[in-house]
Amino acid sequence: MPEAPTIDGANTTWLLVSTALVLLMTPGLALFYGGLNRAKGVLNMMMMSFSAIGLISILWWFYGFSVAFGTDVNGFWGDPGAYLGTKTFLAETDLWGATAENPSGIGVPLYVFMAFQMVFAVITVALISGAIADRAKFAGWLLFAFGWATLVYFPVAHWVWGGGIIGGDIHALDFAGGTAVHINAGAAALAVALVLGKRLGWPREGMKPHNIPLVALGAGLLWFGWFGFNAGSELTVDSVAGLAFINTQLATAAAVLGWIAVEWVKTRKPTMVGASSGAVAGLVAITPACGFIAPWASVLLGIVAGAVCALAVSLKYKLGYDDSLDVVGVHFVGGWIGSLWLGLFATNSVNAAISDVVGASDGLFYGGGVTQLGRQALAGLIVTVWSFGIAWVLAFVIEKTIGFRVKAEAEVEGIDIGEHAESSYDLSPAGGGTGSAFAMAGIGTPGGGTTSSAKPEAEPAEPVSEKVAG
Repeated sequence: MPEAPTIDGANTTWLLVSTALVLLMTPGLALFYGGLNRAKGVLNMMMMSFSAIGLISILWWFYGFSVAFGTDVNGFWGDPGAYLGTKTFLAETDLWGATAENPSGIGVPLYVFMAFQMVFAVITVALISGAIADRAKFAGWLLFAFGWATLVYFPVAHWVWGGGIIGGDIHALDFAGGTAVHINAGAAALAVALVLGKRLGWPREGMKPHNIPLVALGAGLLWFGWFGFNAGSELTVDSVAGLAFINTQLATAAAVLGWIAVEWVKTRKPTMVGASSGAVAGLVAITPACGFIAPWASVLLGIVAGAVCALAVSLKYKLGYDDSLDVVGVHFVGGWIGSLWLGLFATNSVNAAISDVVGASDGLFYGGGVTQLGRQALAGLIVTVWSFGIAWVLAFVIEKTIGFRVKAEAEVEGIDIGEHAESSYDLSPAGGGTGSAFAMAGIGTPGGGTTSSAKPEAEPAEPVSEKVAG
């Protein structure tokens, strides 16, 4: 007789903590992208990330989780009604992975697993926004996010993790999202950037990051949250979770070195932006591989990813597409590197689930031949074509109907004011008078009073929004 369903406290606690860590990554991404952006567009950039939290969370609860993890229908999507938002799952038997033979599953309540996967969906959509900084209407972005999540992310998550064609039929490996998240988002980012076109003045004008400390802070939060992203994807507290954790740290650290080494060779000047971008490149590359390769292979992966992504970000200048914040160069390229790395270095010696659960093979350098490398390449190609194609069509239709790109005037003045009627920084001196230290502090004279000849300032003709700083 199977034992009664039982919640595993350790597994549940770890997955709840991991969920919070992954949720933190999206505000971290907002800071990272915001710092890389120009000052007049930083709030719009951040709004795209924060709006993804709101929109995608609701879609995931209502039908996204069902499409991704419902009982497989045809290899392409799960039963849309399996976990529909109108239903409630609070019974003692509502544990994720529960079966008649194992009524406890992994001992984690269904809602905990749903929430964990929800924050993955959120940040995948948010990643795309970096490619279209400074020129996308906010309404167009929301409509695109709705369509792309529904038609691309939810089904692709099923293909990879829900028993669909990639994980179930092709037997490609993806521990935490190299294919489902990074290749997926990177392909979509390229498509939307092509539809919207180049920013005004690019690449003739320099469009440098406006706040590098913000970039570093965002990268640090991403690095911190990524431990939940990767180690949490094991779903249970065991040695593989520990492996994913240490591999995440090692690959990211090595990628920082790889990126700044390229900068050192090219310009003799390693940069903070480069180090931050290198960390993100390493995090991206290790994501699909963290639970399937040995630590030494993670170090090597990080060095390669950091160096290659540092070179890949210059492709936009050679090929002429304006990927504003290098989503393609970091996430698309980094995701491909990490996914293909599994075809070389995946090994059952560190995770027996490679063959026992997924039905995959060891990588080339562990005696598995090129079979797994071919599977990884095919999986990446399928997701690339699907995501790019759907994203291009969605962006094109939005542009031709409600309009996706802002008008030139709004782009020049600043998309923050044009789309949100607010701006990031108040650069005007307080008091608006002489510009002296006392005036900037709001003090009339050194003595603190006002002179008899001072004239009162004229009242403004109409109220000025306090959101608009200068």
